[in-house]
Amino acid sequence: MATHPLLIGDLFRRNARDVPGRPAASLGDRVLTHGELNAAGNRLAWALRDLGVGHGDRVVSWADTSLDVLPLFVALAKLGAVFAPLNARLGAEEAADVASLARAKLLVVDPARAADAAPMAKAASIDRVAFYPGAADVDGPVLDPARFENAREPKEPALAETDPHVVFFTSGSTGRPKGVVLSHRANHLRSFQGVFHDTPEKTVCMFPLFHMAAFTLALTAWQTRGDIAFVEQASAEAILDAAARHRSNRIYCIPLVWNRILALDTSRWDLSHLRECDTGTSATPIELIRALKERLPGTKTRIYYGSTEVGSATSLDDADVLRKPGSVGPPSLGVDVELTDEGEIRCRSAFMMDGYFDAPEATADALRDGWYHTGDLGAFDDEGYLKVVGRKKELIRSGGESISPGEVETLLADAPGVDEITVVGVPDLDWGEVVCAVVVVRVGATMSLGALHEHTEGRLAGFKKPRRLFVVDALPRTAATGQVQRALLVEQIQMGGLTEVEASR
Repeated sequence: MATHPLLIGDLFRRNARDVPGRPAASLGDRVLTHGELNAAGNRLAWALRDLGVGHGDRVVSWADTSLDVLPLFVALAKLGAVFAPLNARLGAEEAADVASLARAKLLVVDPARAADAAPMAKAASIDRVAFYPGAADVDGPVLDPARFENAREPKEPALAETDPHVVFFTSGSTGRPKGVVLSHRANHLRSFQGVFHDTPEKTVCMFPLFHMAAFTLALTAWQTRGDIAFVEQASAEAILDAAARHRSNRIYCIPLVWNRILALDTSRWDLSHLRECDTGTSATPIELIRALKERLPGTKTRIYYGSTEVGSATSLDDADVLRKPGSVGPPSLGVDVELTDEGEIRCRSAFMMDGYFDAPEATADALRDGWYHTGDLGAFDDEGYLKVVGRKKELIRSGGESISPGEVETLLADAPGVDEITVVGVPDLDWGEVVCAVVVVRVGATMSLGALHEHTEGRLAGFKKPRRLFVVDALPRTAATGQVQRALLVEQIQMGGLTEVEASR
């Protein structure tokens, strides 16, 4: 019996057929309807074919949040090509290093990065460059859907639901970024949960349009024939403005951003239509949940735990958020979660990643016997609710971003005045964790956060730079192997046992 494949491109086609005039996405005053989004994607698909982009090719996008990114996302899904967005905060050298992993056919950049496009593409071994609308005096095609007339639905007969749909780049614990490969089927299943809601989902998205969460939230809204409101910056005012303007019924924010929102007089905005105030990514204090319920009555809150590799692994429903402080809930629907003998959390589901692009060893290490090993340590209570209690891997998670301490250490090792340096993540109520540098200073030298930041300017994204600086006489090391005892340093920082030189919040 024939089955109908789960292809992301079909979602846009159906919405354009069924609700063409309904909003699909917005940013500020600009709105794209479902009909406009699908037609723009179709036009770009034909233009991309003329540029030689086809089934299985990877296209790297390097851009700030803009609605112009969405037609490219649609076009590539319909062609069976792979969308690979780069973090817009990366400098040209850093971006080229990450982009080179994709072995891409095409690089697409926004006007703000047009000057860096050619050298970046050359460094990343990408032969062709194109530009988002608004670019002027550039050496390459501008992918403005208004320039193209053919809006027919493109067909790719060879496209299967198990083919790659996106590659999201995430930091590895060893310092080398990795490309998480998600299929059409995985992204469809991750976002399909929203169709069980009574009304179309109208979401405000705090995440930039290079982040996995932004596209998962968008696809979830589009599965309900709803819409998503993006913001240029994740400020509290911008999020509340968008929620009020578009009468949004859902906001998802990390705890840091919720704290910023709650610091405002929220009565200045009409939030009467808001029904869901969700959170996750980092530790969620019970005080935050209580404050959300007090300030935004009539809303429900869920706490999610997961990753780019696995999607939502667990979720704590509104009925449990006050009675289960510190918990991230039981497994999400369709997900198996268990602990290894060492207490590491591992997950499996039908919507996990296929693996890391062109990295068989890293894939084999993360995916074993059908289970994704998260690197987090956990414990279940007597009702089967999970609590994350620690980290097996060294990866730092700060403000929703993953940061490799090894990458930061490598770039800071030759900074002026540094004799030895190690980088650790220290728990923080706002950020989840903050990046801390622990330095042995050379004799006669001085040390400051500003000097460390200046040393990596243009080579290290701002969110990866240390926020706190500690100076020690010597780094603690294991007797057997001489490895730095990071856990001990974190403990000493939390107990106030190290000399803090400077902090930036």
